[in-house]
Order: sequence, then C-alpha cells, then structure tokens
Amino acid sequence: MDKKEKQKGLNPIQTLVLHIIIIVLIVWLMFGFVLGVKYAPNDDMSPNIKSGDMIMYYRLSTDYKAQDVVILRKNDTEYVCRIVAGPGDVVEVTESEELLINGNVVTERNIYTSTPMYEGYVNYPVHLGDNEFFVLADQRDGGEDSRYFGSVNKSDIKGKSLMIIRRNGI
Repeated sequence: MDKKEKQKGLNPIQTLVLHIIIIVLIVWLMFGFVLGVKYAPNDDMSPNIKSGDMIMYYRLSTDYKAQDVVILRKNDTEYVCRIVAGPGDVVEVTESEELLINGNVVTERNIYTSTPMYEGYVNYPVHLGDNEFFVLADQRDGGEDSRYFGSVNKSDIKGKSLMIIRRNGI
C-alpha cells in the first residue's frame, strides 16, 4: 500500500466527528419536525397523565379520532386533551352532567367523574364542522377544554401522544 492510498481514508477521529455530526442532525430533525416533547402543566388529565409527566407526541399525524390524547394550542396556551368527537358530530353536555355525542350518552373507560357544563362559555348542542374536534380533559370537573374555549380546529392540534413518561412520584 503506497502513501496516496493511505491518505484517502478518514482517520478514527475524523470518523468519530462525522458520526457525531450525523447523529446530532438526525436527532435535531426528529425532534424538530417529527416528534415533540411536552410536560403536562397541570392535573387536567389526571389520573392518566399527572402534572410534570413528559409526553412525547407525533407531529406529522393527521388522522385523529375519539380517545386520542392530543397536544394543542388555543388562545396562546398549550393544552393536553382527549378528543371525544370529530368532524360532523353533534356534542352536548347536559345539566345532569352527561356527555352526549350524536344523541347517545358516552361512557368512557378511565374517566371517573361526570362531565359538568361550564356556564357562559359554549352553547349546546355544538355541531362540529369539517376539521373540527371537541376535546375534554380527563379531569372533567375544572379542566380547561372545549367546554371553555369551544371546538378545536385541526390546525390547532400540534400532535398525537405516543408515549407518556411518568416523572411525578417516582
């Protein structure tokens, strides 16, 4: 092997630096455009998601359905909520604190409280248009959700929850 052939390859330090740059670029792309991380700001989603839990979400999702936990931005605030109704649905919260979707009482697993109506915010029934969703906090008594700020447009949704990492009480 002559001297010119030896000079063509990268030395181990150059290879290491190149690998580090590639890894940093991949991580930056993944968390800048594909995945997001959000810390639960409060107990609105308790007991399923508690204040301080880390939520990893998928930004590129466009297929949202009932029971998906989403991260959204509404009125310059980020919320973590659960979708309960989608485009074309009719939502009503009754005075007896029942959730009705298209005239049917909804019973949800992992929701342990009734759904009270917030007076003075949303007029029921709510008819959801194209690309509109109705979201609720799992902690139905006092959580900020569509009963407070109305329906959510698909463009307000930042992503769908992929994984929750429990950080509180470990």
